[in-house]
Amino acid sequence: MADLCDPLAMPPALLKAHQKLDAAVDAAYGKRPGAFKSDAERVAFLFGRYRALTSLLPAPAAKRARTVKRGPA
Repeated sequence: MADLCDPLAMPPALLKAHQKLDAAVDAAYGKRPGAFKSDAERVAFLFGRYRALTSLLPAPAAKRARTVKRGPA
């Protein structure tokens, strides 16, 4: 199993499948190809999304844009 997870030792077909899956995940989250510098960065992003979606705490409220009221012209 460890050999199958090592990108230098895994069979070419499995490596290609991993690369296609990474590209699909990037596209699903609106990331351009190569947006993540490493697999660890991609995994950290995905766990952050998971944590945000499964947290029991409410999400922080979005800040509204301030409007400028202008006086009579």
